[in-house]
Amino acid sequence: MSAPPIQWFPGHMAKTRRLIRENLHLCDGAVEIVDARVTRSGRNPEIEKLLAGKPRILLLNKADLADADATARRAAELHHESIAVLPVDCRSGRGLNAFAPLAREVCAEQAARNKSKGMVGRALRFMVVGIPNCGKSSFINRMAGRVKAETADRPGVTKRTSWFAIGGGLELLDTPGVLWPKFSDPTVGLRLAFIGSVKDEVLDIEELACSFLHIVRRQYPERLAERYSVICNAGTDGDPFADYELLRQLALSRGFLLRGGEADTLRMAHTLLDEYRGGKLGRISLD
Repeated sequence: MSAPPIQWFPGHMAKTRRLIRENLHLCDGAVEIVDARVTRSGRNPEIEKLLAGKPRILLLNKADLADADATARRAAELHHESIAVLPVDCRSGRGLNAFAPLAREVCAEQAARNKSKGMVGRALRFMVVGIPNCGKSSFINRMAGRVKAETADRPGVTKRTSWFAIGGGLELLDTPGVLWPKFSDPTVGLRLAFIGSVKDEVLDIEELACSFLHIVRRQYPERLAERYSVICNAGTDGDPFADYELLRQLALSRGFLLRGGEADTLRMAHTLLDEYRGGKLGRISLD
């Protein structure tokens, strides 16, 4: 099944790249937040260039929604690449108690330089970066101990940079989420759309849901069976309509009907993606 092309690079994302460049000199390090379900597709390749070798912590957020084995394998790979990585769940705070010690560890040299210059009380500053809807504001709010940054389960909520003191001699600079101008691999755009990092308004939701089913019915058929009581046939690659037929069956299983008794596949498509994004299908990793 061919993946529909997905492109999404509004003007505010170009502005975000400029904000990152202009504020980076104020920061000692960076916190890159990545959705644990897309540990490869969810990393903006331009961030590597923008951060210019700054000490970095990679938070694998929403680890509670990802396949635990897949997350562990990816974390081990990143560790071998000498990247400081921490699987977390920013909404519940699980795993975040290890953040402050890790932040001080990765910026130990900068802290030593500050001390040698007599700046003993100077806070270590970290820029928080990531793609839209990866959980940057949830991370900041959890670390600050109270709601400070606006959050929502949709991309494009944070519009500007803001500083937040989180205690322990650490400060965070929040930045808007930023995608990149072109997805060279169309499956990357699909995976980002599945998790909600691309606005649904620019997508064909039924086609997107069918693409999602094309992956899940092969890798996690038991998740669909458990949630919707529908048996999935994973061996139907030769049938171009198999994914749509499965979507239709899911709609019928939920009682989503149009006038005349036809399956309401559009409503089911929205429901399927919403339930995946909310973790109701269980732990599913896409990379």
